[in-house]
Amino acid sequence: MCLEEYKGVYVFAQQVDHQLGRISFELLGKARELASDLGTDVTAVLIGSGVRQMADELAEYGADRVIVVDNPVLKEYMTEPYAHALSSVINKYKPEIVLVGATAIGRDLGPRVSARVATGLTADCTKLEIGDFPLKAVEGKEQKHNQLLMTRPAFGGNTIATIACPNHRPQMATVRPGVMQAIERKPGARAVVEEYDPGFTPNHKYVEILDIVKSVAESADIMDARILVSGGRGIGCPENFTMLEELAHALGGQVSCSRAVVDAGWKPKDMQVGQTGKTVRPTVYFAIGISGAIQHVAGMEESDIIIAINKDESAPIFEVADYGIVGDWKKIVPDLTKKILNAKKGCRTPGI
Repeated sequence: MCLEEYKGVYVFAQQVDHQLGRISFELLGKARELASDLGTDVTAVLIGSGVRQMADELAEYGADRVIVVDNPVLKEYMTEPYAHALSSVINKYKPEIVLVGATAIGRDLGPRVSARVATGLTADCTKLEIGDFPLKAVEGKEQKHNQLLMTRPAFGGNTIATIACPNHRPQMATVRPGVMQAIERKPGARAVVEEYDPGFTPNHKYVEILDIVKSVAESADIMDARILVSGGRGIGCPENFTMLEELAHALGGQVSCSRAVVDAGWKPKDMQVGQTGKTVRPTVYFAIGISGAIQHVAGMEESDIIIAINKDESAPIFEVADYGIVGDWKKIVPDLTKKILNAKKGCRTPGI
């Protein structure tokens, strides 16, 4: 393999029902940083049926070029044709780096594509940067430069691993939604658009979709919330979440929770913040009755303001909190809710 033949940072631009996922814009933002460090350009790979018109939106979020693979067989996501499409693009254009979102689709697609193009894949990354590998020079061993250093939690979040793929290309990673930031949209920006047809021959790996049933979410996605009121094991029981819901309502926010709450069956998985849940970046994050284990902190530490309420003054959550209150949340939260509601009504009340 001639590594010098591989150039550019490529992003799989995930779309469903002709709607680009937010993860696509997040990956383009990170791709721009990596491409700047490498002195190269950013390419989005857009796969689907009737998707050509979405190329302009990808350009406005940072793509210099958009490769469009458009075919009726790609109307709905299916593993075989999508894997064939993306691996064919990689084999033809030879990108140095390929980024895929660690979504349900990306986690299915990424490993299969990496196997087909005979390279490695680092899954569920939380940090990407360009640097040297090994990280520190080792006597008698070549230190390679301008490598993609892919960081991900390991062993249940108890340690952090930095992984490189120095001897194969492309360097591939799936990236957790919410951990990267999209760049500011530039209306009117344009990209070079190329259409590519790898050819599709249905085989025994193709599946037949008999029906598609779409569920309606009962609540808004916590990743979109500007204010989150999150509860942990210290809340005591599911009924006590009513007080957190009242605070969230008063603030115009949403309720979320820790893994312990989900494991106990108090709240559904889609409300979980943390390493095995969702990564959030709200303006204000309330951590109530949450100890602050590294697995939880990994999912919320990028919040603008973190407010912790816990009766244990030595709880790790206070190490990442901007504001901390040591005390009984059952007294603090209702008083805080009342004060906020009265303030919204224009009333003056005694302090908490």
